[in-house]
Amino acid sequence: MTWARRLPRPLRHRLGALLRWGRAAALDLGTIGPGDPVGQRFGHLGEGAALLWPQGAIYNERYLSIGAGTMVGPNVCLTAGMGPTQDMVTNPVVKIGERCLIGRGSHIIGHWSIELGDDIQTGPYVYITDQNHVYEDPTVPIGQQWPVEAAVKIGSGSWLGANVVILPGTQIGEHCVVAAGAVVRGEVPPYSVVAGVPARVVRRYVDDEGWISTPH
Repeated sequence: MTWARRLPRPLRHRLGALLRWGRAAALDLGTIGPGDPVGQRFGHLGEGAALLWPQGAIYNERYLSIGAGTMVGPNVCLTAGMGPTQDMVTNPVVKIGERCLIGRGSHIIGHWSIELGDDIQTGPYVYITDQNHVYEDPTVPIGQQWPVEAAVKIGSGSWLGANVVILPGTQIGEHCVVAAGAVVRGEVPPYSVVAGVPARVVRRYVDDEGWISTPH
């Protein structure tokens, strides 16, 4: 039994209540909104948008745009470029639309162009990037080979499950579902469900035909 559990029960309950109050206060005070000094460093942070405390790595905010009513969960990393103070050649580098919900622990790491439409929700620990290393020369460590960028776009009304990875160049249409754990690269048509590694379309809605399943 730990020392805390050996405390008298009334004292332990009071201390527990104090800790829970402190956590709630920290969540409220540490959340970033458009009226906060940190929020004003963003290229755009819309009315009612919030980055919940504790935040992950956030830098080069002037290249980040977040729409009204969007909520970014705890421990989410939002970055433009390789490090703070870097000048970027596009603006915004990362654009998140209105009324989105970004799940806790997710990473959205932009270098060229990442665009999320409106009303997008993600599960926790989603990773989205528009840059990756190449493997052109097998004699050179891959981490030393020059990375390349390709724009990423995710259509409005889509849902990305937990632990999804979105690779450079991915273009996802509107109202798509990306199943948990999928690794996506390439084009996904609107009104589709994709799953797997690499992800493929497993179900799609077609006008006048309804839902059509794709055979394995």
